Amino acid sequence: MVRCECVECGGDVQVPGDAMQGEILTCPDCGVELEVTSLNPVQVELAPMVMEDWGE
Repeated sequence: MVRCECVECGGDVQVPGDAMQGEILTCPDCGVELEVTSLNPVQVELAPMVMEDWGE
Protein backbone atom coordinates (compact mmCIF):
# COMPACT_ATOMS: atom_id res chain seq x y z
CA MET A 1 0.00 0.00 0.00
CA VAL A 2 1.33 3.42 -1.00
CA ARG A 3 0.05 6.73 0.30
CA CYS A 4 -0.31 9.91 -1.71
CA GLU A 5 -1.94 13.29 -1.23
CA CYS A 6 -5.39 14.18 -2.54
CA VAL A 7 -5.06 17.02 -5.05
CA GLU A 8 -8.43 18.44 -3.91
CA CYS A 9 -8.18 18.52 -0.11
CA GLY A 10 -4.63 17.39 0.74
CA GLY A 11 -5.96 14.33 2.56
CA ASP A 12 -4.18 11.00 2.76
CA VAL A 13 -5.19 8.59 -0.03
CA GLN A 14 -4.13 4.95 0.12
CA VAL A 15 -3.19 3.42 -3.23
CA PRO A 16 -3.19 -0.40 -3.27
CA GLY A 17 0.07 -2.06 -4.24
CA ASP A 18 -1.67 -3.75 -7.19
CA ALA A 19 -3.22 -0.51 -8.51
CA MET A 20 -3.05 0.07 -12.26
CA GLN A 21 -2.60 3.28 -14.20
CA GLY A 22 -6.04 4.71 -14.99
CA GLU A 23 -7.65 3.17 -11.90
CA ILE A 24 -10.16 5.38 -10.07
CA LEU A 25 -9.85 5.85 -6.30
CA THR A 26 -12.00 7.84 -3.89
CA CYS A 27 -10.53 10.21 -1.32
CA PRO A 28 -11.73 9.11 2.14
CA ASP A 29 -11.70 12.72 3.39
CA CYS A 30 -13.54 14.72 0.71
CA GLY A 31 -15.04 11.95 -1.48
CA VAL A 32 -13.61 13.25 -4.77
CA GLU A 33 -12.73 10.65 -7.41
CA LEU A 34 -9.03 10.46 -8.30
CA GLU A 35 -7.35 8.74 -11.23
CA VAL A 36 -3.98 7.03 -10.85
CA THR A 37 -1.87 8.76 -13.53
CA SER A 38 1.55 7.33 -12.69
CA LEU A 39 2.81 4.31 -10.78
CA ASN A 40 6.49 5.18 -10.39
CA PRO A 41 6.24 7.46 -8.50
CA VAL A 42 2.57 7.10 -7.61
CA GLN A 43 0.62 10.20 -8.66
CA VAL A 44 -3.09 10.96 -8.80
CA GLU A 45 -5.16 13.66 -10.49
CA LEU A 46 -8.85 14.53 -10.45
CA ALA A 47 -10.74 11.90 -12.42
CA PRO A 48 -12.45 13.22 -15.55
CA MET A 49 -16.19 13.74 -15.18
CA VAL A 50 -18.19 11.33 -17.34
CA MET A 51 -21.36 12.97 -18.56
CA GLU A 52 -24.47 11.05 -19.53
CA ASP A 53 -25.58 11.73 -23.10
CA TRP A 54 -29.17 10.51 -22.53
CA GLY A 55 -29.36 9.35 -26.14
CA GLU A 56 -28.50 12.71 -27.65
